[in-house]
Amino acid sequence: MRQQLVKIALGVLGSLASLSALCGPMGFKDSWMAMGDISPNWQEVFVNYAFTARDAAGATALAMRSYNGTKKRQVTEATYTRLARRWNMPEAQANIWFIGGIGNITGNDFSGSKTLASPGVQVDYETTRVYVSASARLYRAEGLNHDFASVRTGFSFYEVDYDQTQPWFILEVRRMRGLTDKTEVTPMLRLIHNRYFVELGLNNASQARMNFMYIFD
Repeated sequence: MRQQLVKIALGVLGSLASLSALCGPMGFKDSWMAMGDISPNWQEVFVNYAFTARDAAGATALAMRSYNGTKKRQVTEATYTRLARRWNMPEAQANIWFIGGIGNITGNDFSGSKTLASPGVQVDYETTRVYVSASARLYRAEGLNHDFASVRTGFSFYEVDYDQTQPWFILEVRRMRGLTDKTEVTPMLRLIHNRYFVELGLNNASQARMNFMYIFD
């Protein structure tokens, strides 16, 4: 009986760990999270530290360009992430996140650097088999508007135990204003474990893309 209870408890903890890693832009309290989104037109790396169960502070470095390569931007910013609301259901979880940053932006079509503000929100819902999210971020500086929006959905191929890697299919649609006014569609294979995931895909412009996340104690 005791072994059965332990197995059930581990299964519940595994599901919660997978859910937290899958949807959240921050880890658990006192953890560090590193994430990256790498493609020819978008290279972003950020790190944050969760100083409470709902708050994290960090930094982001982002380089982006238009599809034809004529416009380029580089962004560095300090970031703050807040879990604004969470709903825990018997076999699902839903969240509302605030993600914001302030820093500077440079580009190849203007001189010097400009102060950038980037408030945003992410809403997501998931089970161990289904995932849906939507996010919007305002990248604003004097004379610049690079507002960004994305929608993601996906499903896992099968259930796994706590210590196993789970494969997912993820489809993302995203668009940015004022830099590349094209809609990017990327199907990806995601491999997720307790503290990390890796995504590999090819977008509708035949460009390779890789995303990753890792949570450190």
